[in-house]
This record gives sequence, structure tokens and C-alpha cells, in this order.
Amino acid sequence: MNKAFVKEPSGDDGDDDEAPGLPPLPPGTRNYITPAGYRRLREELMSLLDVERPKVVETVSWAAKNGDRSENGDYLYGKKRLREIDRRIRFLTKRLDIAEVADPSAHHGRTQVFFGATVTYANAAGEERTVTIKGIDEADSLGGEVSWVAPIARALLKAHEGDEVALVTPAGLERIEVVRVAYPKPAAS
Repeated sequence: MNKAFVKEPSGDDGDDDEAPGLPPLPPGTRNYITPAGYRRLREELMSLLDVERPKVVETVSWAAKNGDRSENGDYLYGKKRLREIDRRIRFLTKRLDIAEVADPSAHHGRTQVFFGATVTYANAAGEERTVTIKGIDEADSLGGEVSWVAPIARALLKAHEGDEVALVTPAGLERIEVVRVAYPKPAAS
């Protein structure tokens, strides 16, 4: 095969460090994350380093001793899985290094929208929706969580209960009203 058609990995590419499905951080922004989200990402990193990676390395090592590597499924799959694990480890390490843990319980009892708030808002038709504003790496849209850089979160941030804010949607400008703002209670010491 002609070398012109072989993709060579480059150290400065950066694309291989991004996890599939997760958006890159917008330039010049901070990587805010809740304490629970930070803990979850840290646990995933430690599990990859202490449990999963050593198991795969052991399998690859065993498979390499079995002879012809070009037709050895355990070896080929193991090497591929090892690259995936290493990519995820690099991604998590970078994101955790720049993470700024922001505890939403510090705002408990306030009615202004900040990072970590659970906000109920109503559109012009009176339909209510509730979202929790979380970090980019921890937001789960199926669970009613949105990233703090999402359009809805950006529209809601710094608003107070009762405020009407403008939300830019594909259908045009929509006016929404902040109905309720809640934060988790501080942990008991």
C-alpha cells in the first residue's frame, strides 16, 4: 500500500484525545464541574488506571506469546482496546487538570440562577420545564441536565425568579419566565 494513504498518528493532533460525543470546551472558558461530577470522572480515571488497563495489558501480553499476531484476535482486539483506554485516560486527565469545582449548595436558598441551579421555567404557552445547569462533562440531557454553555443555560444564568428572559431558538426568539430556582442543601458536617 502506498504510504500516502496511511494515516499516521501525530502527537499534536489533539483530536484523538477528545472523547466521542463530548463537545470540546469553548475557547477561553473554564471547565466548571460539580463536586459529584468531579468525583465521578476521577473514579472513572482511577478504575481505568488501576483495573481495566492492567487486565487488557495482561491479555495482550498473553496473546503476544501465542505466535502470529496478525491473525490473533485477542492480540488485535486487546491492542485496539488499549488505545481506546489510553485515549480516555488522556482525555480525563486533561479535563480533571483544568476542572474548577463549583459547589452549587453554596447558593442554597437564593433565587438567582448560577451554576448548579435547578430551574423551572415556563414558555409563552405556559408549559413548564425543569433543567439543572451542570458542567460540560457531566450534563445528561435525558436526566434534565444541561451544560452551562448550552443556549438555555446561558439565557437563564443570572436571572431571578419571576424574570422574563429571551431564548434564541431555531424557530426564533422565545420569551421564557423563570418560575423557580433551587439549589441542593449543603452537606451536613
